[in-house]
Amino acid sequence: MTMQLGYTMMTEQAGPRDLVSHVVGAEEVGFDFSVCSDHYFPWLSEMGHAPNAWVTLGAAAQATSRIPLTTYVTCPSFRYHPAIVAQQAATLQILSEGRFTLGLGSGENLNEHVVGAGWPPADIRQQMLVEAVQIISSLFDGEGSTNFRGEHFDVESAKLWDLPEKRVPIGIAVGGRQAAGIAGEHGDLMIATEPMGEYGEWFDAAGGTGKPRIGQMPISYGTDAAEATTRAHQLFRWFGLGWKVNPELPGPASFDAASQFVREEDVASSIPCGDDVDAVIEGAKAYADAGFTHLALVQIGGDQQAPFLEWSEKSLMPAWREAFA
Repeated sequence: MTMQLGYTMMTEQAGPRDLVSHVVGAEEVGFDFSVCSDHYFPWLSEMGHAPNAWVTLGAAAQATSRIPLTTYVTCPSFRYHPAIVAQQAATLQILSEGRFTLGLGSGENLNEHVVGAGWPPADIRQQMLVEAVQIISSLFDGEGSTNFRGEHFDVESAKLWDLPEKRVPIGIAVGGRQAAGIAGEHGDLMIATEPMGEYGEWFDAAGGTGKPRIGQMPISYGTDAAEATTRAHQLFRWFGLGWKVNPELPGPASFDAASQFVREEDVASSIPCGDDVDAVIEGAKAYADAGFTHLALVQIGGDQQAPFLEWSEKSLMPAWREAFA
């Protein structure tokens, strides 16, 4: 039941300089890998941030030397054209000396509405994602120029002039059968935020057998469990809305309204709050049991990263290594 321990650069709750400092700290204390959200808006206004993930990751690539970096996830269909995503990913792979994984997803209205292209139904967004992955993969191949005429995207004589020695792996986010099938067929790994064994089964059935799968789990570390619960409710009460709802909501005010009846006890029942290592390990076991090979923790609270990292090194990591070695 081996599972690697990851750190999340949560762009919605910290500015770019702090995010780079945080991932440097995560590398220093021994996290196995890191992931980085890619948002134009925070989920809730209280979170207060949304710097550009790609610029931040470029800085992180230079400030770190060991820890892998991953977008978790980028939508290559609205704010970014897939040809531009391919160029960014190839460049970041060079800067990080082979430590980058490109995590992709079909997007969320919260972030993608800003370009004024409308918000199509989920099945159309999945079609767009498939075309985008095909374009990105062709550009990563580096065999001459890429020309593409699709239903949603066109590419005219595109070529990446700076390709890394190590091809960028592509991860695809899943939240149901259709996306898991796309990930299994077109991706090098699966990305999910729920410990659903069915995702892995659908992923395997479409060609994902033996490929890594990365999960993500929020926690709210703090020596005062009540304070940690209050913080989790303030910043993460939207989390339980689910991935049928979250991609459709257009802004922080919508997430605030949708989560207005979520209570602190509701948050505490789904997110480990406090300094109980066993509670974190127990939550992580659900992902391990569902076949996940990697799990990235999200420490809730942009100003709580330093104490979380110290606790992780002294208390969490020894227990993690014992449970998931």
